[in-house]
Amino acid sequence: MTIDGSSLTLQELVSVARGNAAVRIDRRALRRTMRSRAVLEKLLRQDKVIYGVNTGFGALSNVKVAPENLRQLQANLLRSHASSVGKPHSTDVVRAMMLLRANTLIKGNSGIRPEIPQLIVALLNKRAHPYIPQKGSVGASGDLSPLSHMALVLMGEGRVEYKGTWMGGKQVLQKIGQDPVQLEAKEGLALNNGTQQMTSIACLNLYDSYNLLKTAEAALALSLEAIKGWIDPFDERIHKVRQHPGQVQIAKDIHSLVKGSEMCRSITEDDPGDGRPQDPYSFRCAPQVMGPVIDALGYAGSTFGIEMNSATDNPLIFPDDKICLSGGNFHGQPISMALDIMSLGLATTANISERRISALLDASLNNGLTAFLVGKESKPGLASGLMALQYTATALVAENKILTHPASSDSIPTSGNFEDFVSMGPGAAHKSTSILENCQYVIAIELLTAAQAVHLRGESGLGKGTNTVYEAIRKVVPPLRQDRSSHEDIEQVFEMVKGGQISDLVSRFTKDSD
Repeated sequence: MTIDGSSLTLQELVSVARGNAAVRIDRRALRRTMRSRAVLEKLLRQDKVIYGVNTGFGALSNVKVAPENLRQLQANLLRSHASSVGKPHSTDVVRAMMLLRANTLIKGNSGIRPEIPQLIVALLNKRAHPYIPQKGSVGASGDLSPLSHMALVLMGEGRVEYKGTWMGGKQVLQKIGQDPVQLEAKEGLALNNGTQQMTSIACLNLYDSYNLLKTAEAALALSLEAIKGWIDPFDERIHKVRQHPGQVQIAKDIHSLVKGSEMCRSITEDDPGDGRPQDPYSFRCAPQVMGPVIDALGYAGSTFGIEMNSATDNPLIFPDDKICLSGGNFHGQPISMALDIMSLGLATTANISERRISALLDASLNNGLTAFLVGKESKPGLASGLMALQYTATALVAENKILTHPASSDSIPTSGNFEDFVSMGPGAAHKSTSILENCQYVIAIELLTAAQAVHLRGESGLGKGTNTVYEAIRKVVPPLRQDRSSHEDIEQVFEMVKGGQISDLVSRFTKDSD
């Protein structure tokens, strides 16, 4: 795939980060990069004072640096700011960071030489991945520390994972036939001043969140049938008079998944009799609760898509106007706020799922099934069935409620109060990863619980879509007949949820409503 600084998509990012797709740089983008560099060098020859190019950084920006020290200034910046701690980022996050950094550098506003993004792409294509610890960025000025770890490798420093082994940066460059670069004026600042850590995590989590929402629809649909719920609340007429797009989509998707069902009830065909004429909110109001999550992901997707193709360092060069301007495009607030909103949506999805799990296990709510869905060959009381699965789901949603505290409103000043409002976007990104995983586990538990309820009802009469999902679950987890440890069962379905297998099945039945 070709990058040009302005057209990178989420799907392309995932194909590089997780599929190791090869990357090349558009030649026109390289020409823009050269023009930008030429303007910067001309300004330097005119002895213009330019922040971060011939001055110190942050609170030290009032210190003028002599021309003979400009190279040392840039190298010192990367070395001094490579201060992150903790476990290294996963390979997919590192690859996404490398891709995004190269993409922003070739927009033609960073004032760097073409060989800088070309070397990043060479490392990417050779699957040479810098060691980047996860923690240490406050999201303004950008992701300074993690990007410094990445950039050190270009100088032949730092550590790199190559062919399964950690090596020094210089050694890896030799192995892939590349020379270390000697940074020129501004190039260190151009490499570490940007939002690529938080944006990489955000994009990968967004991609997985789209899959999760599809999977959550499958869990909802299967639970609705398992509890012999009413399909009427999903009638499109109800949702069209409110018109929220996500709400309309959820209702339409559920109808598509349960099409042909003999287990769902409808007021047009069934008399409630002595039973409930309505289901609990976690079933009946699912479109109104889960729909806003789809809308939130849409907002996040728009924000992250813009950021992937933005110039986010400082200062920026504008070749047509032959000017260098200082600003704040490195600030991660747009990403941080969108991540907080996305996290709220994910936590909400897990919350309502846990309520449906509880209803399926509750003999007073599950329409005639055993308490805790005890297996057919067991006796309630002697056996506990799936009782403990709700404990696990409850623990996970409780943790999510703590993690949804917004990061974007929790600034702490840095750099001697010169950088006095920061985004905390990396914190928002890290907690979104934890929330996403917790939500994947909760949805896996709901799928297991609903599948057990369907088994107890005789496994017949499911809708075409939900039956396909049920059969996929049964390929990896057998029905519960007698008590057994549920750990492996949960992990098996979790891997299906995380890997997108259930989402792919759902998409086969809901294409028209996407």
